[in-house]
Amino acid sequence: MQLKHIKTLLTPQDGAAKVTCMAWAPNNSKFAVCTVDRVVLLYDEHGERRDKFSTKPLDPKYGKQSYVVSDMAFSPDSIKIAIGQSDNIIYVYRIGEECAVTRLLWPAESVIVYGLVDGKVNKVKIFFRVSVSGKGILSGHADGTVVRYFFDDQGLGESQGKLLTHPCPPYALAWGSNSIMVAGCDKKVVAYSSEGQVLQNFDYSRDRSEREFTVAVTSPSGQSVVFGSFDRLRVFNWAPRRSMWDEAKPKEISNLYTITSLAWKRDGSRLCAGTLCGGVELFDCCLRRAIYKNKFEMTYVGLNQVIIRNLSSGTRVVLKSYYDYEVEEVKIMGKDRYLVAHTSDTLLLGDLLTNKLSEVPWPGSGGNEKFFFENESVCMIFNAGELSLVEYSNNEILGSVRTEFMNPHLISVRLNERKQRGVEDNKKLAYLIDLKTIAIVDLAAGYNLGTISHDSKIDWLELNETGRKLLFRDKKLRLNLYDIESRVKTTLLTFCSCVQWVPGSDVVVAQNRGNLCIWYSIDSPESITMFPIRGDIVDLLRADGKTEVIVTEGVSMVGYSLDEGLIEFGTATDDGDYDRATAFLETLEMSPETEAMWKTLSKLALEARQLHIAERCFAALGDVSTVRFLHQTNQIANKVSQETGEDGTSFYQVQAHIAMLDKNFKLAEMHYMEQNAIDEAIEMYQELHRWDDCIAVAEAKSHPELNSLRENYYQWLTETGQDERAGEVKEGQGDFQGAINLYLRAGLPAKAARLTISRPEICSSTETVSRIAASLIKGEFYERAGDLYEKVRNNQRALECYCKGGAFRKAVELARVAFPAEVVNLEEAWGDYLVQQKQMDAAINHFIEAGCTLKAIEAAIAARQWKKAVHILELQEDPSAEKYYVKIAQHYASVQDYEVAQQLFVKGGHIKDAVDMFTTAGRWEEAHKLAVQCMTEEEVGSLYISRAQQLEENGKLKEAERLFSTLDRPDLTVAMYKKNRMFDDVIRVVGKHHPDLLTETHLHLAKELEAESRFSEAEYHLMEAEEWKAAVHMYRVHDMWEDAYRVAKSHGGAAAQKQVAFLWAKSLGGEAAVKLLNKLLLDLSVYYLDTCLQKKIPEIHLKHAIYLEDEGRFPEAEVEFIKAGKPKEAVFMYVHNKDWADAQRVAESYDPDSVSEVLVGQARFCFEEKDFLKAEAFLLRAQRPELAVKFYKDADMWSDAFRICKEYLPSKLSVLQEDYEREASKKGSRGVDGLLEQAKEWEESGEYSRAVDCYLKVKDESNLTVMEKCWMKAAELSIKFLSGNRATEVVQVVGPRLTQLRKFNAAAELYLNMDLIKEAIDTFIDGEEWNKAKRVAKELEPRYENYVDQKYKEHLKNQGRVESLVSVDVMAALDLYAEKGQWEKCLETASKQNFKILHKYVALYATHLIKEEEAVKALQLYTQHGAPPNPQNFNIYKRLFLDLINRSNTAGPESYRMWADLRNFLLELCENLTKSAEANSPAHEDFEQMLLIAHYLAARSAAKGVEQLMSIAAKVSVSLLRYTELIRADKAFYEAGLACKAVGWENMAFIFFNHFVDLCDALDDGRAPDHSDFLDTDIPFEVPLPTKLCVTDAQLEQIRDWVLMVSVENRLEQVLPRDERDTYEASLVAANTGLRSLPCVLTGYPVLRNKIEFPVAGKAANKEDWNTFLMATKTTHSPECQDVLKFLNNWCGGLPATGFSFH
Repeated sequence: MQLKHIKTLLTPQDGAAKVTCMAWAPNNSKFAVCTVDRVVLLYDEHGERRDKFSTKPLDPKYGKQSYVVSDMAFSPDSIKIAIGQSDNIIYVYRIGEECAVTRLLWPAESVIVYGLVDGKVNKVKIFFRVSVSGKGILSGHADGTVVRYFFDDQGLGESQGKLLTHPCPPYALAWGSNSIMVAGCDKKVVAYSSEGQVLQNFDYSRDRSEREFTVAVTSPSGQSVVFGSFDRLRVFNWAPRRSMWDEAKPKEISNLYTITSLAWKRDGSRLCAGTLCGGVELFDCCLRRAIYKNKFEMTYVGLNQVIIRNLSSGTRVVLKSYYDYEVEEVKIMGKDRYLVAHTSDTLLLGDLLTNKLSEVPWPGSGGNEKFFFENESVCMIFNAGELSLVEYSNNEILGSVRTEFMNPHLISVRLNERKQRGVEDNKKLAYLIDLKTIAIVDLAAGYNLGTISHDSKIDWLELNETGRKLLFRDKKLRLNLYDIESRVKTTLLTFCSCVQWVPGSDVVVAQNRGNLCIWYSIDSPESITMFPIRGDIVDLLRADGKTEVIVTEGVSMVGYSLDEGLIEFGTATDDGDYDRATAFLETLEMSPETEAMWKTLSKLALEARQLHIAERCFAALGDVSTVRFLHQTNQIANKVSQETGEDGTSFYQVQAHIAMLDKNFKLAEMHYMEQNAIDEAIEMYQELHRWDDCIAVAEAKSHPELNSLRENYYQWLTETGQDERAGEVKEGQGDFQGAINLYLRAGLPAKAARLTISRPEICSSTETVSRIAASLIKGEFYERAGDLYEKVRNNQRALECYCKGGAFRKAVELARVAFPAEVVNLEEAWGDYLVQQKQMDAAINHFIEAGCTLKAIEAAIAARQWKKAVHILELQEDPSAEKYYVKIAQHYASVQDYEVAQQLFVKGGHIKDAVDMFTTAGRWEEAHKLAVQCMTEEEVGSLYISRAQQLEENGKLKEAERLFSTLDRPDLTVAMYKKNRMFDDVIRVVGKHHPDLLTETHLHLAKELEAESRFSEAEYHLMEAEEWKAAVHMYRVHDMWEDAYRVAKSHGGAAAQKQVAFLWAKSLGGEAAVKLLNKLLLDLSVYYLDTCLQKKIPEIHLKHAIYLEDEGRFPEAEVEFIKAGKPKEAVFMYVHNKDWADAQRVAESYDPDSVSEVLVGQARFCFEEKDFLKAEAFLLRAQRPELAVKFYKDADMWSDAFRICKEYLPSKLSVLQEDYEREASKKGSRGVDGLLEQAKEWEESGEYSRAVDCYLKVKDESNLTVMEKCWMKAAELSIKFLSGNRATEVVQVVGPRLTQLRKFNAAAELYLNMDLIKEAIDTFIDGEEWNKAKRVAKELEPRYENYVDQKYKEHLKNQGRVESLVSVDVMAALDLYAEKGQWEKCLETASKQNFKILHKYVALYATHLIKEEEAVKALQLYTQHGAPPNPQNFNIYKRLFLDLINRSNTAGPESYRMWADLRNFLLELCENLTKSAEANSPAHEDFEQMLLIAHYLAARSAAKGVEQLMSIAAKVSVSLLRYTELIRADKAFYEAGLACKAVGWENMAFIFFNHFVDLCDALDDGRAPDHSDFLDTDIPFEVPLPTKLCVTDAQLEQIRDWVLMVSVENRLEQVLPRDERDTYEASLVAANTGLRSLPCVLTGYPVLRNKIEFPVAGKAANKEDWNTFLMATKTTHSPECQDVLKFLNNWCGGLPATGFSFH
């Protein structure tokens, strides 16, 4: 802390004029000084005096000299000042609002603490030293005692009362943030702890210049303390890291004299010192200052406090850490409006415009946050995939969610933007979970309001200001509206290019191509107003009572005004001002939009009980009846108000009328009954014709008119033709005959029959029964007629009716009792009936029961129950059944089960069909083997040959060959391939079976191919037969001499080649023959010279010239060359002989183009003779400087080569340089030395670019130091002397090379010299110099800081240093753990973060385990970590449940622990769902059902471990059949059958096993099994068919045999047992009435009579089963059974009082 003198506020006087006290106002705008003459001077914050006032004595009679002002303090609101005087009074003055004030010693509202001379401290209300937080005071006393008192200790638990005793009176007393400092006349400053122990001691007693300390003051931050003495201010600063006070350099001011008062401005920027001589000095206080963006001045007045001042406007904001952390960095962002600052553990945010500041906990995140300031009331912070919201002026994070989408258009936050009725805190957030899913969160309550799944990607979303509606648009430009309360999604518009809510309302404006679309009432999305526009919407403005949509039309902007009245309507309704809303609507004409608004207003007015407005609304809507009703209601309300003076809408009649309007008649009845207005309730129901409710009220209250009401009701029913209802009334009154008559009149004979059957006294009436039966038969209700006849014991007619109605089950049951001989016939008829109904599966068993096995077989075949058909067939001895073998065998052949098909064909005597099957399938060996066993050799041969011929006709030659091979008839194979012109296959077959005939076959084929002009193929076969002469002859005959010559040359030798060539030439004749022979055979050409070359004279001269040249007769040869027209050859002759003169002569005379070649020849000769100057001259004359360069290069005369090239061929200088460097590199170090010398030469000559190129091309792997120096030299020269672009290129070349040499620092320095910041950072990263990379990014290019951090994370990730990565990026570390499969570490680390992160990775691990088929481990995982009700986890939970319940071999007692864990997990999940937003959702209901199933499975396992409870286990297994939509049906029926068989319930076991076998057969043919056995039960029909067996084949066959045995023996009835309801005993739903019973919590069976109820509604148990279970548990002490009871205790809210103890 540094003190700098600014100005003198009050000039000191010559004598003593003590400044008694000073004070700054809390708002930093006022400063008060009290002088010795008791006048208070007021200054503004700049030190300018604005006002003054005089104080007054207690009593004017004592005069102004009778007191002095002791102290003063400002009130917390800075508009009052308290003056404490020595005449025992405190005055409080109100100060003008325009005056500025600063410091305050008024610690709390309406409390002033003052001290008295007698040492007492009282609370009237001013104080001596206040704590930094303003929650406590210190008082110092003359005996050295320091007393502490807290108004609020903030839970710190620090002591109150006497704190310490200082050696001398504590004149200077200061209370810092971390300790208390005291000084006095002993010239010592002592620092005490919060409990009074001495921490530090500063002793100035030996300093003669020091005087006693008179006053002290603490900075507002509590981090600094200033002590005043004579001519000196001593400053002490708190060092947080060392936890001690450091003394700064004291501020010494000569002639200041004793300081009597100190006051520190509340923002910490100014300190005022009052002196003994009446002077007041103003000091500036700061640690440091900085200018930010040339727009803001930042003054650090403490480690935890910064003052930000806008240089243009002068406004100031005081930024302070409330937790006393050091403020590390301050940034101004968001269009220079918002400030962001970091401390070690918190984040400070502020709005400079509204002066709202926040400080939220924010542990070190590496500075990777991204801030968005689009919303004026909240800051959105993205960090590591998490969005955090901070509301300005709130010191807690408003909410955090996980999302990867940082676009502000994909996030919408609304914080109390419009007040709503009954809503105090309205804070909503909408954001994207993924591109197709929106989540909506209530930030105030902290729960999820809903999740929206869309079918397309979403690109924009926004909540309305009240947070009740959400608009969102997808990539297909479809605009959708979502109502959050009703969870209804509506599509508003297609091709929506622009959309916005109108500010301050719920009106929506959107654009659809060329239309402006407006929804004035968004609650009625269908009500839309459209205007054509000719441009695009760019803005929406609402101000001064006007709303305009701004549209660009060409180059101009056009405003379209909206209907402000309609907009105001929405605002008025939201504000609850319905009178204003009505006034708006009355000014509008009726339109669809206006009608929608009237409807909305009517609904709101009724809810608010403003009935007169509701009446007006319904009148506008034309609802006359509602208007009349409301008018009557209003009259009642008005009358009550006039009579009683109370609110008439609270009157019971009005309340009842409102409930009636809402169709809530029970509520209306309740209002009447509360007032005992029974007649009015009855009258209400009569007017509404709700007679049942009317009579119920009369019965409940024993109304005297009850019978009259019943008669009126019955009369009304008969008059209105409601005979059915009248019959029900009669039935209720006990008049059963009258009811039957009415039912029959209403055409409801079934109801009449039901009543008759239930009343034995009516059954005795033959006439009545006949009438009802006739009506039933007429209506074709045969089954019900049968029931009626059976009831009256007319069994014959009952049987006939049952058969007519297809109710064969009842017919069979009746026949078993009354007509046993007819049972077999009925079973057959039942089967025939089922066949007619296409229920073949169900018919099979009935045909078996009837002994009609052939029909059973036919039904099984028709039902595609092949295995069952085979089983039945194998038990038959009737020969006529053999015909079915073929049909079944054909099926198995079609599904390629050939072994079974073969057995069936053979059993049926159709061996030929079996052989055909094998041959068709290409299984020739099996076919042949079978054919040989059953057929003669001739028959087999005939069969195979005919089959092979068929295959040949179908183009299947390979299959035909296999058949011929099986018969050992290769001749037929050869004939087949020859016929099909497949000669390669012919040769292959002959070579395989008759190799001795191969040559003959080749020759034969060659003749055929020659005849077909397929010469190349014929040649192939002749060569294979080694008959090359025949091939030559073939080609000669067909005048194909080239092929003949080729064959002769390849196979016949030189003699044959010459002979064929001669014959070929002879066939050509003349010049063509000579050319041919010259080409082919030169030694034969002489024969033709005399006769064929008469016209070749020039060629003869040429050959003669060549001959003369060879003889050395050059002049003669020259003449011949010229005669032959070849002067150039003469030139070459002389050049060859180095006769340069003659060569030049001939060239100049006959071939001028050759002159240069002569000069080149001379030059070459001179070079060979080392006469370089002449050679160079000749070449330059020949204009061939490139040859000169070449010759110099070849002679290793590089300097001359460079000279010629530079002078004559400058464009090729770089190529020459490359050649030189390449040559130098080949020579090794000597070449490197040459390059260095060359480079130095270039450098000395100023050719820096070439020198750089030379240096760059130095490469010597044996001397890396030289390479590095050369490359660094190249970079240095380029930076100094070359242009910026060229230098950059060189550095970009040198940098990577140095990096390869691992000279990272050197490379990075080069990059930094060229301002290549990114490359320098990358180089440091490559060298793993992370600190340097970070520092470069921070100091030179802050935008790369995130890049460095990201690279560091990737480095740690690639290195597998996950532990280090955890401290940098926890989420990345967790992902890496998961990727590596280190799940334990992953979960351990995630558990240290937060609940959401932990369960994200728990879900990932569980998914992994489920995929690996380790569902049990996944269950243990959730058992350990809990089951959060996150919708995204629901699929995991369901998959886990399904995997576990469908595991094999889990029905035994050893599986109890797994089922118990699953049950407990689901119980926890359901309890969590009940407390979440998913409560009572379909998913919640599904999990409740899963919990019930898991409990039954656990209870069954526990019961199976106790022998006495086997029947309980069997009942549970039977009950689980009703859940086969989730449990595998085959597994459930198998286990139920086993359980029933184990306890002797063979009838049910047979039915369950039979259905199990049907399900297994469905696995093969895919047909649904027969469900006729389970009609009128709650066992579902539509269940998933199994994809694989849950049992072994041996187990299946065992069950199949048992079922078949029982069927054949016919000793069991295929009927499920029934109970007193005439319903299957395990079914919860009664077949006749449809009533659903509660399931027993132990067995799942319906609870009917003797039941035990539990505290939780809907939970009950059968008493017998419950007692059995309890008794077994007590006697066996089974821990599993005890655990089941513990679970029931938790689940059902306690157990019945049975005396059972868990101990």
